[in-house]
Amino acid sequence: MDFLGSTKDNGMLTVLFSFSESILPPESRSFLLEPLFLRWVSGFLHAVLLLVLFCSWVRDKIRRNNGYVVVTESLKYRRDFEFKSAMFCSVALSLLNLVLMSLSGFHWYESGWSDEEELVSLVGFLSGMVSWGILSICLHRCSDCEHKKSPFLIRLWLVFYLAVSCYSLVVDIVMYKRHKTVTVHLLVYNIVAFSAALFLGYVAFFKKARGNDSNGVLEEPLLNGESSVLELNKANGSDEATPYSKAGILGLLTFSWMSPLINLGNMKALDLEDVPQLHDNDSVVKLAPKFRIMLESSDGGGERSGVTTFKLMKALFFSAQWEIIVTAFLVFIYTVASYVGPALIDTFVQYLNGRRQYNNEGYVLVITFFVAKVVECLSQRHWFFRLQKVGIRMRSSLVAMIYEKGLTLSCHSKQGRTSGEIINFMTVDAERIGNFSWYMHDPWMVLLQVGLALWILYRNLGLASLAALIATILVMLVNIPFGRMQERFQEKLMEAKDNRMKSTSEILRNMRILKLQGWEMKFLSKIFDLRKSEEGWLKKYVYNSAIISFVFWGAPTLVSVSTFGACILLGIPLESGKILSALATFRILQEPIYNLPDTISMLVQTKVSLDRIASYLCLDNLQPDVVERLPQGSSDIAVEVTNSTLSWDVSSANPTLKDINFKVFNGMKVAVCGTVGSGKSSLLSSILGEVPKISGSLKVCGTKAYVAQSPWIQSGKIEDNILFGKPMERERYEKVLEACSLKKDLEILSFGDQTVIGERGINLSGGQKQRIQIARALYQDADIYLFDDPFSAVDAHTGSHLFKEVLLGLLCSKSVIYVTHQVEFLPAADLILFMKDGRISQAGKYNDILNSGTDFMELIGAHQEALAVVNSVDTNSVSETSALGEENGVVRDDAIGFDGKQEGQDLKNDKPDSGEPQRQLVQEEEREKGSVALSVYWKYITLAYGGALVPFILLAQVLFQLLQIGSNYWMAWATPVSKDVEATVNLSTLMIVYVALAVGSSLCILFRATLLVTAGYKTATELFHRMHHCIFRSPMSFFDSTPSGRIMNRASTDQSAVDLDIPYQFGSVAITVIQLIGIIGVMSQVSWLVFLVFIPVVAASIWYQRYYIAAARELSRLVGVCKAPLIQHFAETISGSTTIRSFSQESRFRSDNMRLSDGYSRPKFYSAGAMEWLCFRLDVLSSLTFAFSLVFLISIPTGVIDPSLAGLAVTYGLSLNTMQAWLIWTLCNLENKIISVERILQYASVPGEPPLVIESNRPEQSWPSRGEVDIRDLQVRYAPHMPLVLRGITCTFKGGLRTGIVGRTGSGKSTLIQTLFRIVEPSAGEIRIDGVNILTIGLHDLRLRLSIIPQDPTMFEGTVRSNLDPLEEYTDDQIWEALDKCQLGDEVRKKEQKLDSSVSENGENWSMGQRQLVCLGRVLLKRSKILVNDEATASVDTATDYLIQKTLRDHFADCTVITIAHRISSVIDSDMVLLLGNGIIEEYDSPVRLLEDKSSSFGKLVAEYTARSSSSFD
Repeated sequence: MDFLGSTKDNGMLTVLFSFSESILPPESRSFLLEPLFLRWVSGFLHAVLLLVLFCSWVRDKIRRNNGYVVVTESLKYRRDFEFKSAMFCSVALSLLNLVLMSLSGFHWYESGWSDEEELVSLVGFLSGMVSWGILSICLHRCSDCEHKKSPFLIRLWLVFYLAVSCYSLVVDIVMYKRHKTVTVHLLVYNIVAFSAALFLGYVAFFKKARGNDSNGVLEEPLLNGESSVLELNKANGSDEATPYSKAGILGLLTFSWMSPLINLGNMKALDLEDVPQLHDNDSVVKLAPKFRIMLESSDGGGERSGVTTFKLMKALFFSAQWEIIVTAFLVFIYTVASYVGPALIDTFVQYLNGRRQYNNEGYVLVITFFVAKVVECLSQRHWFFRLQKVGIRMRSSLVAMIYEKGLTLSCHSKQGRTSGEIINFMTVDAERIGNFSWYMHDPWMVLLQVGLALWILYRNLGLASLAALIATILVMLVNIPFGRMQERFQEKLMEAKDNRMKSTSEILRNMRILKLQGWEMKFLSKIFDLRKSEEGWLKKYVYNSAIISFVFWGAPTLVSVSTFGACILLGIPLESGKILSALATFRILQEPIYNLPDTISMLVQTKVSLDRIASYLCLDNLQPDVVERLPQGSSDIAVEVTNSTLSWDVSSANPTLKDINFKVFNGMKVAVCGTVGSGKSSLLSSILGEVPKISGSLKVCGTKAYVAQSPWIQSGKIEDNILFGKPMERERYEKVLEACSLKKDLEILSFGDQTVIGERGINLSGGQKQRIQIARALYQDADIYLFDDPFSAVDAHTGSHLFKEVLLGLLCSKSVIYVTHQVEFLPAADLILFMKDGRISQAGKYNDILNSGTDFMELIGAHQEALAVVNSVDTNSVSETSALGEENGVVRDDAIGFDGKQEGQDLKNDKPDSGEPQRQLVQEEEREKGSVALSVYWKYITLAYGGALVPFILLAQVLFQLLQIGSNYWMAWATPVSKDVEATVNLSTLMIVYVALAVGSSLCILFRATLLVTAGYKTATELFHRMHHCIFRSPMSFFDSTPSGRIMNRASTDQSAVDLDIPYQFGSVAITVIQLIGIIGVMSQVSWLVFLVFIPVVAASIWYQRYYIAAARELSRLVGVCKAPLIQHFAETISGSTTIRSFSQESRFRSDNMRLSDGYSRPKFYSAGAMEWLCFRLDVLSSLTFAFSLVFLISIPTGVIDPSLAGLAVTYGLSLNTMQAWLIWTLCNLENKIISVERILQYASVPGEPPLVIESNRPEQSWPSRGEVDIRDLQVRYAPHMPLVLRGITCTFKGGLRTGIVGRTGSGKSTLIQTLFRIVEPSAGEIRIDGVNILTIGLHDLRLRLSIIPQDPTMFEGTVRSNLDPLEEYTDDQIWEALDKCQLGDEVRKKEQKLDSSVSENGENWSMGQRQLVCLGRVLLKRSKILVNDEATASVDTATDYLIQKTLRDHFADCTVITIAHRISSVIDSDMVLLLGNGIIEEYDSPVRLLEDKSSSFGKLVAEYTARSSSSFD
């Protein structure tokens, strides 16, 4: 083969050598051209390099105690491309010397250890390998050191080395031109050496200035152990140019743009701030509008009501069409390149058998194999990366669409889809569609691969290839029924998962109620029942997957048996070269066929997810035309409703609101009152445009602000909740805080208005949440204010203050419509609307409607009665004296206006450690750092049957591999190399043995697949039960400080990974390891020298993997951590969508969602880049190994080894790079996925509450018999790092007496009750009930013996019966009796299904007051000796309140009743009143005695209530 063209083209070389020949004597001339002399000089130079390195090391060891620096400062612009390339050059030269040393050793052995030339070459290559290896180690080790002086000796050596390399190369070329024998591998070595010397010289001499400049910026922070990379990126404007967008062509090809981040991950645990931003094209901010346009254009008219699965797919395709087309081209290139090897194997075997077609054919074949592998590697890596990028884009776009739909969903549509379901669309379905991008091209790629395979088979085996085609089609047809079953199982599995997540979401929201009632284990069993249904479908799904896996793993065997059988029947001669080519083709065909089950499964899952999302996007939005919005200031009428009939359910025969007519002029105050369930809240909702309109018109002029009955608070700072997107105006902000009585509350809180509120305002009292809501509305400075009974959750004084300062103060010039149950707030209204049965039965001013009908009179009458009770107690108190004195340890102070400074001082003194900084209640989500502990892997493996199945799974795979290799070995050995050679065995024996081995291997696969899914299913079930049991047994403090998004993330995403992914990841690692060992075994049978190359390559691969995994692991963890805020924000948006819409804040919330979505996409994007960075490098190493193996084979003289076995080695070697890269990839992927197990185990080890039952200390069955509660020096704090809430309370609640607890919002009333139920464990002190210390008995023994009507009225999805009696302890008659007593009997009887009437999520189809009455019904059923009434009448009107109080008096006359109430009438007739302030008792005595003392705080409170009730607030 002519390497260099004609001699004419090399005239300069001819002149040069003519000159040298003229000045040198003949003997010198011949000596200088001897290869032996050149090898000796090269070896000597390398020995000199070793000496230089050693001297430099010794010198520097003496000077600086760091011997690695001085040898490489000349290559010093470290971490840039040149430095890394220099290091790579050194490694490559070391490996090349290793290979050539091995070849020389082999030839020396062949010559009987007598060839001196080979010995000199061996020593020369050995010194080259060692010196370049040490230099590469020095380069690597010095990468974090700083040195400024350039080493002269290294540069001098490089000059000599360049000269010698150049001389050697010129000699080789001239000798070749003179038609003298030149060893090709030495020529290649000289070319590589010369190129490397040129490059290293360039780096050493010309990159110095740039390197020195970099020292100050890049090196110093690393020396100081600090991470200044982030600041550097920020300074350079990392938002404008990302590493990916500014990478050069070489950086993009080799994924070098990921190197800085991976390097940073090796220096420190990565945080989100370290992860660069996404490029604009990958950010959801740019993607979402584009996707919306695509979806609307595909829908024809822009209305998304008609979204179908096809339209959704079409929009997804066109939103990323360029990337998809590019990846399709890369897939085509990859597929063609992967079949180059099988196509050439027959030629290669014939070459080894001695049949040469032209000179240097072997080297041409090797180069072809190698180039094909490199092209295959590059195309596959970029195909994978770009498709992952497409997946991230698709997921982001879908999440944005789902979120937007959640903001515009009508209430009727929302009732059909619970928040848990909607969250699942985002967490599971959108995620799955994003993951489908991996499999996007697989369906047509399989066809292309099958086509190419058939072409190669036809070339080698003729018509027998038709048998292969028929067998392949049969395999695919067999899959159709299994695929359909898989789709059905997937649908059912997702439905079951939705139901479970829906219940989990509801239970987590109401965990406090469940723990107070002692119901948590009952509801846990409900979750377990739902999971059992899910597990049924999961079991069917995974076992069906096992059958599909068996079919397709057995498919290549079936295809090969069919093909070879057809050859025998058709009389086509079987030669080993053709057989090996066919086997190599089948092996490559194996990959798509192995992956086909996954592809089909993914297609099925994606189709189900697309269907679900499309059906969700088709749901009805809010009617845009319900309310006609007039321009601001265009009318003096703020709200006008004319002949309007509206209904939550348009199809219902009984509309929610009927014939509504009223006008609200600018500046008017309109009060809405009426009995429970009369339609008051629905009236406000209709003005907001939430209720579908049947007829009539609604007009609104101006901006709106809305305060809901149930407070909706975002997790985040109090300040952010109040500002709600508006810029800070300090003066207005302070006025709002003052008006809402929030200043004193903020003084109590450790961080003031910077305090982070837990999920749903968990660390605030009901009153505080309501006042923050009001402050939020006030700060918006809207034109129209809608208040839905905001004063019910606050105490009397605060309610009075709010009404004066807010409605009559700051909002004096605004239009206000307020729903209220407090009659005393009605006289101040310009217009009162009295609601009854969905109609306005009376309307007018207070005095006008008082005399015009009976309905309003009844409401006022009930209020007057309650007031009379207060007045009678007040009057009676005149004849009594106060019994309150020093013996009770009471400190008299103003219960309402206590001194804030004094209180702040008390709190400060009560901090657990004055030197310890205060911490927020809600902390950042924990994430493990560093490598995943081996204990996590071990726990996962041994969780199912103690790990007993694992050895059998491994044994089945080992047997499969042995049988596969055996069958291929048998075919290669038993068939002749060519037609001339006689076959070793007859054809029938050949096929019988082959079929037997093939059937055996298929049975092993069936055994392995079944055991693997059994172990995975059992492990997933066990992990689910452990985590949920631990969560449900966690103390309430865990739920207070843990947003439900974090728990939901583990229960959905992480559990899905454990259910469906991780078993296969473990299986994949084991399978790949066994296959790789098999490949190495086969290749080493041919030549043990393969090990010499393989060992350093494996070492390099492991080093790369360890280098990569530090960053990849943290990126994967960040993906998990960044997902929870996205879910939480989504859940909060769904629950607060009415409030968000009322403030017209949709665009801000969309932006927040996009920001969080990009925050989640960032670590995913760079995690994908890191994976491809690693795989590219591993692929290159594997390709080099394969190329070197081929060089060994062509260098061995003909006849030394069997060509058939050599061909078999090549057949297996073709998949070496794939297998090696796949092994590292699966290991890394497993470590990334196992984080889901780590996160689940994290919540499976949360410290639990004290035992539910202590068998050794159970109270008597009749306990408590008297109901006496004795509290001694009680101190309570919510967490060790938080201040005391109750600070040394001592008092006794006598058995059978009614005790009222009053006090300002946040004074500790609810905390005292929680401590009684041991929701919060006391820090000090004790509580005894009938002499039994409640801290010494089980929690259920305590909680099930007490009753509570909680502050937040709660109903669960289910039926009326299941809400009243979840433990199923009572008969229907008892339940009806309780319903009648709590005034709900008639309401339930009206419903068609009576006790089985449905209750929607959170009881949304029942009014707030009705929910409160259901809570009363529960305690009437339970009839405990101690009843706690925690602000239970806050959401009902005065008349209903009076009935509740009467019911409690009648049915709990002999019980201890502890009431926390805002209405003085609720506690005025109590036997005792306890007044709390700032966590201490301020007053405790009978109401009569307290009222007698005119200076008492309680007296002032009653006087305030009486004055307010008698006043019209004019």
